Amino acid sequence: MVLMLFVSRIQNKEIGDGNMVLDLNGSWMMRRVGQPEWRHARVPGSVCSDLLDAGLIKDPFYGTNESDTLNIFDGDFEYRRSFLVDEELLRHDRVQLRCEGLDTLCTLSVNDCLLANTDNMHRTYEFDCKKMLRPGENIIDVIFHSPTRFVAEKQREQPLRNSEEAYSGGISHLRKAHYMFGWDWGPMIPDMGIWRNIMLIGRDRAYIGDYSVSQVHQSSSVVLNISVSLEKWAGDDFQVKAVLTSPEGSILTKRTVSLDERNSITLSVKEPRLWWPNGYGEQPLYSVSLFLYEGERKLDEKEFRLGLRMLKLVRERDRWGTSFAFEINGVRIFAMGADYIPEDNLLSRRNRARTEKLIRSCVRANFNMIRVWGGGIYPDDYFYELCDRYGLLVWQDFMFACGVYDFDEQFRDSVRHELEDNIKRIRGHASLALWCGNNEMEWMWVQNWKNETSLKRYQMEYQEQFEKSLPEFVSRLDPDTPYWPSSPSSGGDFHAPNDENRGDMHDWDVWHGKKPFTDYRSVVPRFMSEFGLQSFPSLKTVRTFAPPEEWNIFSRVMESHQKSGTGNEKILYYISQYFRHPGNFDSLLYLSQLIQAEGIRYGVEHWRRCRGRCMGVIYWQLNDCWPVASWSGIDGCGRWKALHYTVKRCFAPVLASACEEGARVSLHVSNESKTSVTGCLEWKLMTPDSKMLESGEMPVCAEPLSSKQCASLDFSRQFTTEEKRYDVYLEYLFSVGGKRVSGGTVLFCKAKHFHFHNPGIKMDITEKEDRFFIRLRADAFAKFVELDLKHCDAVFSDNYFDLSAHTDRIIALKKTELDVPLNPARLAEDLSVRSVYDTYEKF
Repeated sequence: MVLMLFVSRIQNKEIGDGNMVLDLNGSWMMRRVGQPEWRHARVPGSVCSDLLDAGLIKDPFYGTNESDTLNIFDGDFEYRRSFLVDEELLRHDRVQLRCEGLDTLCTLSVNDCLLANTDNMHRTYEFDCKKMLRPGENIIDVIFHSPTRFVAEKQREQPLRNSEEAYSGGISHLRKAHYMFGWDWGPMIPDMGIWRNIMLIGRDRAYIGDYSVSQVHQSSSVVLNISVSLEKWAGDDFQVKAVLTSPEGSILTKRTVSLDERNSITLSVKEPRLWWPNGYGEQPLYSVSLFLYEGERKLDEKEFRLGLRMLKLVRERDRWGTSFAFEINGVRIFAMGADYIPEDNLLSRRNRARTEKLIRSCVRANFNMIRVWGGGIYPDDYFYELCDRYGLLVWQDFMFACGVYDFDEQFRDSVRHELEDNIKRIRGHASLALWCGNNEMEWMWVQNWKNETSLKRYQMEYQEQFEKSLPEFVSRLDPDTPYWPSSPSSGGDFHAPNDENRGDMHDWDVWHGKKPFTDYRSVVPRFMSEFGLQSFPSLKTVRTFAPPEEWNIFSRVMESHQKSGTGNEKILYYISQYFRHPGNFDSLLYLSQLIQAEGIRYGVEHWRRCRGRCMGVIYWQLNDCWPVASWSGIDGCGRWKALHYTVKRCFAPVLASACEEGARVSLHVSNESKTSVTGCLEWKLMTPDSKMLESGEMPVCAEPLSSKQCASLDFSRQFTTEEKRYDVYLEYLFSVGGKRVSGGTVLFCKAKHFHFHNPGIKMDITEKEDRFFIRLRADAFAKFVELDLKHCDAVFSDNYFDLSAHTDRIIALKKTELDVPLNPARLAEDLSVRSVYDTYEKF
């Protein structure tokens, strides 16, 4: 079977009106090498996606199918399609094949002529292929060679070190997303295929090969210096016209320069509107269009958007050590967010809408930063465009993680092209805040590998790559964005890379070290870039991969969806420390999410109280790439866990928090806005049925960008006996103008020992044009109140909160947040509510 594609002229702003583009995406054919039968395939796509669509394999996410799927990748696969070329395309001076994503070991041919062999998933390749083309029908053929066979052979030849959960230590030999070989939250599905766009481009005389922009901020204007370089092979009289457009779409200025005279253009923006991270201001984006002309003929065109802002990483000596703070437009912000991993193991399923939903979830949870972790992929252009639009700063790791690498000449050359491709592609985005060399490698050299003499030369290569070559590379290609050698690091040279007094820090003593949540309060990092606890996804998500007979966390299927060795045991350990034995499987899933959320809350609130010394909190991790037990706050089906609702409260611009020790409690207000906030801080000491024992209130003025202690309470006189601790809780609330802004509760014992009464929560639903309001009221104190829909999905305005008796709590549910339309009756029928009390095993 032969599939045809007819040539068409595509008006594409990125390529330009003077160029001709033949899109090679769409229908292809594929087969396993050595097998006669060809099958339909889609590009962009992958082997796994195509076999799944053809019904030749089972869903690798379901049950234990992952183990069967892994064997597929021991083979080679061939992709082929035909396309028509007309004389118009061949009249162009050059015809280039542009491959934006080949995963990973490929032999590429056109009309049976070898064009190239590739070995780097993270690169963009362009090949001149005009001489291979002919008028009429042409054939392109791509053979993907087994990645598992490659890394296994390499590991036998030259053993390296990598993540213990990965398929083979040899993954460091291959420039392929490491997570695809398995991680402590991800499956072993080392897929392959044409995973990004592929096209032919006909070009004449010259095109814009590269451009970059630097900003000079003055008192009432911003000067944009736009550097332009050409790829040219004929002619020498070229002009570039630059057009600057306002965020509203009106043209602000135009300028044309001859590139014989200079290779830069200067534009000035009067009364600029600055770009701010989420929570600090707006995100206006200006547009710049570049047009390349030779005489009157337009040859090429580029368009990009930019935010006007000043950014730097502040590292100054102070009384604690050396600071690590991001400064935006002169304001030192407290960074808040999570670590981002690829959104799916089947990369063909990624798309802009899915990513936008995730980014919007971050913004709704008051994030201002997201860290792209170094074991995945460099995200698509639209990821950064969305971060620009919504105000999320991006900490961008280069794609190296938890491994030892052999930077021989061939590998170094491949990496150099990879870095150049991605730095040029990503730089200039308003959201880009930091380039980071790798994930945890410096720390691992110090912790795990320093005494292994066989690895000594690789340690020297590490320093050459990440502390000399890479910073020089970034400085040359993107001098306006700071570089950091590793995460965690104190600045390099293997000097105490996880020191809390300088640089960024990863804290895994809680979870891996099984320390209590309160241990976070003993650590004050300059910037916390990783910490976390695991939980299970919701029962609705478990249903997508496990049948009811497997609903036991030690069943074969549930254990196959736990990649962190003793992870299930650790979850049970933390549940046993804080909660009672759950009465059923669903309650166990719910409690696992509560220990995760509570642990992160302890850390975030503490580090926000230490603002000034600590200037950022990034937790592990934001999302999942499949349905699994993991550290994520949003599960593999896109559902918010208790953690994501909790950080929405903890990351709120104004946060009231409590720090308890014995019978003493200090109350604090943290203000991460640029204006002062004046309100009232109230507290009540109450019994399990919410009868008040003591109360107090005080006016509070929270200065901008600050955190302060507002009250010191001592309830020793209430605890005349040990038993009293189990019958008392503290509720606190910060309000502005009579409206609740932030609040919480404190138990003076572990929740498993508190004498909860049956809260008897009642619900009442009212409908407005665009949303529902759910009014909740309890007969007794209810902790971690969860709202859920049995058969639908939704995001509530708040969830997993505490509720005192005889107090109304109104939760909003926008109709646009429902995945299916509901009326009030159907909503009431589908809506469930529970609290910790409902998890108790009843006898």
